[in-house]
Amino acid sequence: MTRYKVTGMSCAACQARVEKAVSSLPGVESCAVSLLTNSMNVEGDIDPAGIIKAVEDAGYGAALSGASEGERGSALPEEDFGAGETEKIRNRLIASLILLIPLMYVSMGHMLFGAPLPGFLDGNHVAMGIFELLFAALIMVINQKFFVNGFKGLIHRAPNMDTLVALGSAASFGYSVYALFAMTSAVLARDEAGVISLMDEFYFESAAMILTLITVGKLLEAVSKGRTTDALKGLLKLAPKRAVMLVDGVEKEVPVDRVMPGDRFVLRPGNSVPVDGVVVEGDGAVNESALTGESIPVEKKAGDEVFTATMNVNGYMVCRATRTGEDTTLSRIIQMVSDASASKAPIAKVADRISGIFVPAVLGIAALTFVIWLFAGYDTGFCLARAVSVLVISCPCALGLATPVAIMVGNGVGAKSGILFKNAAALEETGRVKTVVLDKTGTVTKGEPAMKEVVPAEGVSEKELLETAFALESRSEHPLAKAVCTYVKDLDIKALDPSDFRSLAGSGLSAAIDGDEAVAGNRELVLSVCDVPERDLKYADDLCERGQTPLFFARGGKYLGLISVSDVIKEDSKEAVGKLRELGLEVVMLTGDNERSAAAIAKEAGIDRVIASVKPDGKEREIRRHQEKGRVAMVGDGINDAVALTAADTGIAIGAGSDIAIDAADVVLINSSLMDAVDAIRLGRATLRNIHENLFWAFFYNVIGIPLAAGAYIHAFGWTLNPMFGAAAMSLSSFCVVTNALRLNLFKRWKRDTGSDVKTGDGLIMDKKEDIVMKIRVNGMMCPKCEAHVKEALEKIRGVNAATADHEANLVTLEVSSQPSEDELKKAVEEAGYEYAGIA
Repeated sequence: MTRYKVTGMSCAACQARVEKAVSSLPGVESCAVSLLTNSMNVEGDIDPAGIIKAVEDAGYGAALSGASEGERGSALPEEDFGAGETEKIRNRLIASLILLIPLMYVSMGHMLFGAPLPGFLDGNHVAMGIFELLFAALIMVINQKFFVNGFKGLIHRAPNMDTLVALGSAASFGYSVYALFAMTSAVLARDEAGVISLMDEFYFESAAMILTLITVGKLLEAVSKGRTTDALKGLLKLAPKRAVMLVDGVEKEVPVDRVMPGDRFVLRPGNSVPVDGVVVEGDGAVNESALTGESIPVEKKAGDEVFTATMNVNGYMVCRATRTGEDTTLSRIIQMVSDASASKAPIAKVADRISGIFVPAVLGIAALTFVIWLFAGYDTGFCLARAVSVLVISCPCALGLATPVAIMVGNGVGAKSGILFKNAAALEETGRVKTVVLDKTGTVTKGEPAMKEVVPAEGVSEKELLETAFALESRSEHPLAKAVCTYVKDLDIKALDPSDFRSLAGSGLSAAIDGDEAVAGNRELVLSVCDVPERDLKYADDLCERGQTPLFFARGGKYLGLISVSDVIKEDSKEAVGKLRELGLEVVMLTGDNERSAAAIAKEAGIDRVIASVKPDGKEREIRRHQEKGRVAMVGDGINDAVALTAADTGIAIGAGSDIAIDAADVVLINSSLMDAVDAIRLGRATLRNIHENLFWAFFYNVIGIPLAAGAYIHAFGWTLNPMFGAAAMSLSSFCVVTNALRLNLFKRWKRDTGSDVKTGDGLIMDKKEDIVMKIRVNGMMCPKCEAHVKEALEKIRGVNAATADHEANLVTLEVSSQPSEDELKKAVEEAGYEYAGIA
């Protein structure tokens, strides 16, 4: 996939035009244009020069935006978020308002409020007309972009929103110029009545006001659109700029881009992790909320992974870099969120089809409105006002923005919560799910067997049984053996030294311990060397019914007892299943395990429907069968789940699962928590509901507004619409759509650990963030007033809840709910007039 930056688009009609031009090229497999980010994603085997030419031939500009998928380069540059464009619009608006105020004062002030006119204009109607003409013309020059883009679209037979604005303003201005010339002729003919009547035919203020109000709307829209990318901007800012490398035993601070895989770096309390790595020395606690949304620090020790932009809360660690630059987890998350935001949801196709014919239809309605009122006997000024009102109230922008702004915000909210949607379609489909199919191992359960019961034989102590079990199982790599060893290591059990160790495929283990033959495994193996009491055999059957695996042990021909091991469900699985049911979803567990084990786990998790002993290809068939009843989401983590994840309408992969499963899925849960699958569905539903609201508003606005502007309600209610009010309505329509989408930022996750949560009135559980304490050094503080200045400056930073300064120790203690970057801390301290000396 190759990304392009597209310039010159102003509305959904432009977006549709570019998409159509590029999609028609041979070799293009798919093309998705985003009006929100002014970008285009193209898939196919085609030269970029051909695509750029097609866009230019359509009347727009295009250029390669950065790296293609698979190349180095992931994060969007800051300018892609439109900060520069917002500043240009703001400057245009200020200049327009400065000129509009005297224009409105002269044209309307003296008539509405009796305001006095300057001496050179008082009583001179032609001079007033020339004054209005000059000021209106200057405003039109300042906002020439509407005319350049609008008439360019008209020339390329692709009219857009700018075309509507340009025609409306130009028509008002042109007719007013005609009226001014007519007034000049009346003055020369000394026709006083004609001069007075022609004053009412001036629409200079309408021409200028239309452009100014549309610019107001464009500014509001640009600012709101900028806020929709806040999540992505926040992710970009998380990336640390510097790292402390360990070179020949010496710590050295370097720019983060100099850290290469294999290099060692140091993490002290308060340090952000500069690149992905593995702990090789020391231990500590790392706050991973920047990536996962979980505020509780995660303990790290040698062999554990650490990820870019997470923060070391306490402890000293030396780590080896494993992934750097654009290969880090943070960079890949940014790329995934960026790609998803630029993709197109299926629901947007309806709006796209309408947008393609919207502007030509409005032009036709405006022309028809003018002709109908003219034939009805109304004067030209009235007819023009109705036609111009139709042109300027019509808003294709709201239609074009209805879906992408909601997708952008929804993706950003998901990314902050550790839920990654790979594309817009995944976000939409997740919101339509009716059935959730869960894999068992690694999804509902931890995928790590644990000891459940120790049952010594009569006359055998528990210690004797565990000593033999530890001696045998410590030599095995089997998951069941690891469960036994993990349990025994925490006990005061003597480590025996076995010899002649053998692994008996499908049965168990055997070895010699102090000259005695010892065996561990299934009942058949142990029964072959000794007798097992009937009581223990029956109890073993009971354990199997409960989903546990009994391991039998014997030594020297004597039966020692049994130990049961089983996979355990995750702490949040039962709650997650309950929440899925609350959402009205059918929950099914699909597993390759035997029916007894599967039924036991399902019962513990609260799942009613279980489909067991299913092979990978059989999982796909089960997914297809459930799809007959509605959309299906499959949640899995293993290689054997990849086919089912692909077949499901929405494949949800647990982040700790296999790379193949993650690649096959549409949604990735970084936290590996089943509760996040619940939140993914809730977020999908909230986003879909928001899109429906936006589309309703966009359609409703145009369906009501266009007839009102055309004068359809004049005879019934006496309603007419001034072109200036039409322009104001158009300005606010897009702003309303974008603002509505921003409500998605209020979405709150359900948390599995209710002990540290707060319940809201509607029963939703909201995060109660635990503050992180970090310390920074600040030089230059001399007194308590200095402390107050530094405190005030730092507490303005987002995420900093409290700051306590100590001028004697040159130290500031911060309580933060989300980690600020060092750049933010440094800027705040220096702007307050002090010297930032780094993290303590």
